[in-house]
Amino acid sequence: MLDKIEVLDKGFIELIDVMGDDEAAVRAARVSYGKGLSTSEKDKKLIDYLMEHGHLTPFEHIVFTFHVKAPIFVVRQWFRHRIGVSYNEISKRYSSKNSDEFYIPNHIRFQDDKNKQGSYKSEDEEFSSQMISLIEEVYDKALETYEEMLKYGVAREMARMVLPVGQYTEFYFTVNARALMHFINLRADSHAQWEIQEYAKTLAKFLKYYCPWTYESFLKHEYKGDLLCNEQESTTHPL
Repeated sequence: MLDKIEVLDKGFIELIDVMGDDEAAVRAARVSYGKGLSTSEKDKKLIDYLMEHGHLTPFEHIVFTFHVKAPIFVVRQWFRHRIGVSYNEISKRYSSKNSDEFYIPNHIRFQDDKNKQGSYKSEDEEFSSQMISLIEEVYDKALETYEEMLKYGVAREMARMVLPVGQYTEFYFTVNARALMHFINLRADSHAQWEIQEYAKTLAKFLKYYCPWTYESFLKHEYKGDLLCNEQESTTHPL
């Protein structure tokens, strides 16, 4: 059973709940004609027909709830997705959880001169090590300041101002399969920032595991990204 996958150095995506699967989309589509499930072959063909012709509302009847741990700068991009989703994030006004956990990258990227959204990885290991050390120094100083402010009685809601966006946060993410596919479409793509790509590719694994027919058809007809098309994994939900 696929229930939790680690992402980046300290993050994860954990499945909390799932309502429905490929059959849920089939039932929702066939209710228009007063019908339900048929043979597996016909049901799978219907999934493919719906996806090919853009009839995507039946996929809104498949709903996932995830517990996500990710750096704040990733989450700020993530929360731009508003349709078909719900979020609840840990509050740093009330909790200091994760205050000492920061994202430490395993590589450094340079800005692409031609593409404002693009970047490319540095091959200079010594330079990368120096830059990562600078990041860690800032984290250490920010955490030291935060803890000192708390020691003097400063409220968490103010002390948190000194913490950088590389800090990890946690949130619940409830999303229907149609909205999930939209997220994967935009974020599991080389134009997205590398860190959120890693989360999008992980979400794709959950979709594939629990809704294999939907996922296969999504890649065939709807997916416009460039990171998933060559995957060869065969993990499917054990029906």
